[in-house]
Amino acid sequence: MLKGLGGLGDMAKMMKQAQEMQSKMAQMQEDLANMTVTGESGAGLVKATATAKGELTGLEIDPSIFVPSEKEVAEDLILAAIKDAQARASDRAQAEMRALTEQMGLPADMKLPF
Repeated sequence: MLKGLGGLGDMAKMMKQAQEMQSKMAQMQEDLANMTVTGESGAGLVKATATAKGELTGLEIDPSIFVPSEKEVAEDLILAAIKDAQARASDRAQAEMRALTEQMGLPADMKLPF
């Protein structure tokens, strides 16, 4: 169709690929908002649930940690569970990004706006 126009055919192909990637990135962002990960601490005494985008959505705390003299321990366990959930969310998002870039035929370590 664009034969004889030199590099314009390649440019059209690149633009189409860029639009396709933008569409897939938008879908992945939506998917990450719907995926959940759970972080925990204290051998499961505290569990934090977050989306793969890192938004905290739930916190489950075993009542046995609510001993007044152990207040600092409970706080530490809660923070540790939240941090674990956020780290898992980040790992999940990176894995999804790697899968998308590989699917698009791009280098797996390519940094895209995310």
